[in-house]
Amino acid sequence: APIHANNMRQLAKEGFYQGLSMYRFVEGFVAQGGDASESKPVKNAKKGLPAEFYLRTETPLAITELKGPDGYAAKTGFLNGFAVAQNQSQTETWQVHCPGIFAMARGNDINSGGTEFYVTIGNSQRYLDRNITVFGRVLEGMEHFNLLQRKATDSQAFNPITDMQVLADIKDTDNSEFRVMKTDSNAFKALIEARKNRVEAWFVESPDYIDVCAMPIPTERIMPTRNNT
Repeated sequence: APIHANNMRQLAKEGFYQGLSMYRFVEGFVAQGGDASESKPVKNAKKGLPAEFYLRTETPLAITELKGPDGYAAKTGFLNGFAVAQNQSQTETWQVHCPGIFAMARGNDINSGGTEFYVTIGNSQRYLDRNITVFGRVLEGMEHFNLLQRKATDSQAFNPITDMQVLADIKDTDNSEFRVMKTDSNAFKALIEARKNRVEAWFVESPDYIDVCAMPIPTERIMPTRNNT
């Protein structure tokens, strides 16, 4: 969803989220943030974007497919570090609502989302697939979303957003990077098989199956060494 990803970067660069809040928290569902009043103006970013529910391709798009039935899609698997689903012909591909996805809330108009984002918490919310634009996932820090206030109180601000920044723009203060296992690699395919059939002595049953949202994608923060010479 390049339009949504680029708009979110632009909103961050403009400082749109400074002083706003994570104003909606539904236990086991989502944490949502942005401008609850819908009154804060934008500069060069957009408040309404065309829906990007799925990517349509002329030819089948290859993914690291999980074999087995899925209640929401003909095929599921992984593409470029994301959990995805597809139609039978593999010409429509979309990110699925696993825990920790980053998506854009909207009204009844499918093109009304642009500034109000949410992160899924708790369980997967697959029934939202292809109804809302998903454009990213949390690589680190889900524990902070889970610690947000559930309800507003008179004694403190309700989950205020101090700032939102693009990592590439703050290399002078944070030069860390994230390493994500390639989901088309043999190592990841082997990890899938290991998760489908657990060989540890504790396990009695081996289902030869794993749900797309139950398959973690190994991710780690790395700190590059600066060359000061």
